[in-house]
Amino acid sequence: MTQGPKGTSGPSASSSQGQHLATISHEGRFWEVYLEFADDPRRPDSFRAALCYVPSDTDEGEAPVRTTEIIIERSYEEAMDKAHGMEEHQLQSLLRSCLPS
Repeated sequence: MTQGPKGTSGPSASSSQGQHLATISHEGRFWEVYLEFADDPRRPDSFRAALCYVPSDTDEGEAPVRTTEIIIERSYEEAMDKAHGMEEHQLQSLLRSCLPS
């Protein structure tokens, strides 16, 4: 997995090295939202990214929550524009869909 314009290192299990997108609140907690890019060797001409949610008050051993790769664009800039165009309620809904019941 790579970050940003192809070629930088991927995130660890406890944080994100992706591009910071937003800070949102959900169920009394603040969450940092990052855009994490991944290479797809089958489609080298596309930029694919997942959202990574990291709670600001992370408990020891608590891992970030990630979506699948939901941003797929032809360029890094288009992918960033798509992500920045997401509204807070959309980011909250995606987080809610990733959290355990």
